[in-house]
Amino acid sequence: MENTKNLILAIVLSLLVMLGWFWLFPPEQQANDPVEPDAVSTMEDTPVTQQADAPVQADVPRISIDTPELTGSISAQGGRIDDLLLKGYHVTLDDNSDNVRLLTPVGEDRAYYTLQGWVPAGGLDFPDVPGPDTQWSIQGQGTLTPDTPVTLQWQSPAGLVFTRTIAVDQQYMFTVTDRVQNTGTAEQRLAPYGMIARHGTPVDLQGFFVLHEGVVGRVDGELMETKYKAVRDLPQLPREGAQAELHEATTDGWIGFTDHYWMTTLIPQQGQPFTAVEKYLPQQDVFTTETRMPVMAVAPGATIESSQRIFAGAKEWATIRHYQNDQSVPGFIDSIDWGWFFFLTKPIFHVLHWLNAHIGNMGVSIIALTFLLKALVLPLAYKSYVSMARMKELQPEMEALKERAGDDRAKLQKEMMTLYKEKKVNPAAGCLPMLLQIPIFFSLYKVILVTIELRHAPFFGWLQDLSAPDPSSLFNLFGLLPWAAPEAGSTLAMVFIGALPILLGISMWLQQKLNPAPPDPTQQMIFAWMPWVFMFMLGHFASGLVLYWITNNLITFGQQYLIMTSHGARPDVFGNIRSSFQRKKAAQATAAAIEQKSKRKK
Repeated sequence: MENTKNLILAIVLSLLVMLGWFWLFPPEQQANDPVEPDAVSTMEDTPVTQQADAPVQADVPRISIDTPELTGSISAQGGRIDDLLLKGYHVTLDDNSDNVRLLTPVGEDRAYYTLQGWVPAGGLDFPDVPGPDTQWSIQGQGTLTPDTPVTLQWQSPAGLVFTRTIAVDQQYMFTVTDRVQNTGTAEQRLAPYGMIARHGTPVDLQGFFVLHEGVVGRVDGELMETKYKAVRDLPQLPREGAQAELHEATTDGWIGFTDHYWMTTLIPQQGQPFTAVEKYLPQQDVFTTETRMPVMAVAPGATIESSQRIFAGAKEWATIRHYQNDQSVPGFIDSIDWGWFFFLTKPIFHVLHWLNAHIGNMGVSIIALTFLLKALVLPLAYKSYVSMARMKELQPEMEALKERAGDDRAKLQKEMMTLYKEKKVNPAAGCLPMLLQIPIFFSLYKVILVTIELRHAPFFGWLQDLSAPDPSSLFNLFGLLPWAAPEAGSTLAMVFIGALPILLGISMWLQQKLNPAPPDPTQQMIFAWMPWVFMFMLGHFASGLVLYWITNNLITFGQQYLIMTSHGARPDVFGNIRSSFQRKKAAQATAAAIEQKSKRKK
């Protein structure tokens, strides 16, 4: 009886935490006090986003991009990187499907691009510096590759010669270097900037509150995340002519846009001050992030230089970690949304990544990770199961206490606590393993949800994408019948779940049979329905998470069975299964007898 109470308490606590996680405490947007325009002392500029959506002219020359990971082109208008596809990623599981498109030029649906330019200061005006619509001259012929940078040039009417060199590495990092030569007779002042412009929200926006999509950045060691909805609610700053928020960085930082699996980020030279800007132009429905560097002076006959990096690619853990540790991009690993339990999600993914590198199958790696996690909490689980076994040993004494106490519940509770103290048994110990599983479950859920390494990661057979729900369906007997499974998200799909969720329900049901059913009919009904309720609740989670939960249940079953058996309290699994069916038959017979008796009275 006491074991039953413990299990009910654990289930109630688990459900409360799950409900609290999903509904009561959604992550709050970070609120930063907007910097007033007067505080931007290093920028003698006019905001540049008023030109961000300058239309691309027809027949503008382009420079091709060809790297091991990227393909696309750069427009000579504005020197924009605005056409970029990821070679290693397809839209669907079909290898013949289109590659994922990251950047799109103006004129196409949901344009998304990066550009660099200069803001005039002193005696210069906007026509004297390159901007979004400047027609650059391509120097030489060729394609941008990791071994062959490309060069653009533009001559200003103010006597300035701008030379832009664009390089790219083997992965996803561009480096844009601007040199300004002053061929005039007077000193000139100007300030470099970088910009990422996004027209509208992404077409594949998930909109799930546990997943961050929108502006992501870091300013002087502080991570900032602003979802698109929150960017639309930024205060109107008259000097910016838009809804905006400015963040002053003195030592390091970066800013950009993050999607579920992809990201585009501006990374100024670290160790130097800059202004990070997140902005929304409601008339054009354009989101922008900007990096504004301090004003630079170029003397007559002199040359100045400004360099900025641009990350545009997949949020691969190893790649981003490389840029953080080896390429001096502080805190870049936090561009992956690790969530509230970051202290668990980070090491869990690190171990999962290591296992997958050695095993070569992400599903098997999840199973191996589950064994490691269960081994980690085994000492606590051992104490819990030992306590449950000893509670079972005390059942005869507890029954005797109940008979002596009768209806005096206060006396019963007092004598039971005395018994627990004498026998050194903790009745609440059985809750501990389940409570420990809750943060691990949520952390693994977050890992499977946000990390690209799980995207389209196969297991075996029909499970070819562990980041997606099980695609099989009871509706067509898991592919045996000649019709398609219900469309994902439909009512039929919610009812006719796949094979993996059904295995989950069976594993929970088997785990439940380690203990006899509680004597109370209401508790019996709750326990009878619990595995199947969870089966449907978790049935539409990512299959990788369901795989973890099945493995966890089976390991827990084995641990509890062996530990309790070693302490003389061997669970009668088959006996508990038989008794559950016998109770059903007895209940049906009773119901039939009552119905028959009712008919006779009539």
